[in-house]
Amino acid sequence: MALKSTRRQFASQAAAGAILSQESRASGQAIDIAGKRELFVDDFLIDRMQGVRLELGHPVDAGPAIRFDRPWEGPFSAYTTIIRDAGAYRMYYRGVPESGKDGNESEVTCTAESSDGIVWRRPELNFFDARGTKPNNVILAGQAPLSHNFSPFLDTRPGVPAQERYKALAGIHKTGLVAFVSSGGRAWRRLRDQAVFPSPDRFSLDSQNVSFWSEAEGCYLLYFRTWKIIGKTNYRWVSRASSPDFITWSRPEEMDFGAAPPEHLYTSQTSPYFRAPHIYMGICARFMPGRQVLTETQAKTVGVDQKYFKDCSDAVLITTRGGTSYRRQFMEAFLRPGLGWENWVSRSNYPALNIVQTGPSTMSFYVNRNYGQPTAYLRRYELRLDGLASVRAGYGGGELVTKPLSFEGAHLELNYSTSAPGGVRIEIQDASGAPLPGFTLEESVELVGDETGRVYAWKSGASAAQLAGRPVRLRFAMKDADLYSFRFSK
Repeated sequence: MALKSTRRQFASQAAAGAILSQESRASGQAIDIAGKRELFVDDFLIDRMQGVRLELGHPVDAGPAIRFDRPWEGPFSAYTTIIRDAGAYRMYYRGVPESGKDGNESEVTCTAESSDGIVWRRPELNFFDARGTKPNNVILAGQAPLSHNFSPFLDTRPGVPAQERYKALAGIHKTGLVAFVSSGGRAWRRLRDQAVFPSPDRFSLDSQNVSFWSEAEGCYLLYFRTWKIIGKTNYRWVSRASSPDFITWSRPEEMDFGAAPPEHLYTSQTSPYFRAPHIYMGICARFMPGRQVLTETQAKTVGVDQKYFKDCSDAVLITTRGGTSYRRQFMEAFLRPGLGWENWVSRSNYPALNIVQTGPSTMSFYVNRNYGQPTAYLRRYELRLDGLASVRAGYGGGELVTKPLSFEGAHLELNYSTSAPGGVRIEIQDASGAPLPGFTLEESVELVGDETGRVYAWKSGASAAQLAGRPVRLRFAMKDADLYSFRFSK
């Protein structure tokens, strides 16, 4: 009952935010953002925009991260997860040299490690024999079909036992999802012999089933691929379940995508964004079945398996703030397949799970490339912190005004970028839209530059602390600039 109550409460808060878009000016109700960082990956806090727009970020190609060239890895390596644990980075992925039935005996789960998320190495673990070699990086073998889609996470639940800091789910329809735990991410054991999430008839569970501890909702969440018939098309869809203990799971609930046109989403890759864990991000695989780009001759040229070139896919950004609703603010590709025939084959361009910080002001995500080819590998892409999307103003300028919100803290911190003649100015208004003395646009200081954590100040020297807990609006006046995120800090 407690979990159901939590979900209803969270969904109610989200619904209230939508209603505020129409009624908040009259009622003065406010969305409580406390001291949380807010990103412009959706329009949740936006009341109106003039001369500005929401725009997707622009990933920078950072080159190959690791090539799946070991005898036990190969062309069909897939379902990668990246985890940052303090100063260490861990990678997990399926290794399988040849095409075969899902969950066949040749599938293994591999790991790689890094100190910076950029240069990766394979540890020699000596846990399992793989293709006649025991000094290898295999952490799970001989337990088919659990290596088909082993998907781990770092458990951030307060009080989690040290021996269970890492958790994972793995399995397909005939097994259900089996839970694993680990203290350090190398040696794993089953949490229970039997599956903790049995497979209902309509769920194949053959994709990457992702789970995590939700600080915002106070429970474990599982997002997995299901199917949904719309018209005459059976779409690859997403459902979710929740659990208080990672063992007992709720009845699955189908996710809703609002008014967005239906598309095949092969993996959702939903996980809490590390700088704003109340927002779950997914750089996921959009699959286009039957959309063939390569001819048979071109397919033979790149050496792709002949069963894997008659579809194509790219990566899209989806977000959710909890509950059963996704927001598809952007229908455009977040990452296009790019130049080269090898990128336009079936099940290539599948993003790895998780975005991780890899520099003082940068973060990275990773994408499986060249699926079904001898050259299969994982590629890294880089963004500025919070750079998944932004509010963008052109040279002519424009502005954004938020819905009424309340906050905790004394300092308004911005992640922004401008051109040399561009700038950002901020006004704080009351809930009805009247400028507050000391915080008016006339008293604002124009920001010019490029910073991921700038504390804003007004000419009056007024402190935002005096407004904490009150319903206010933020007015951002911008010219040739991007605003990525903001938060109120102490």
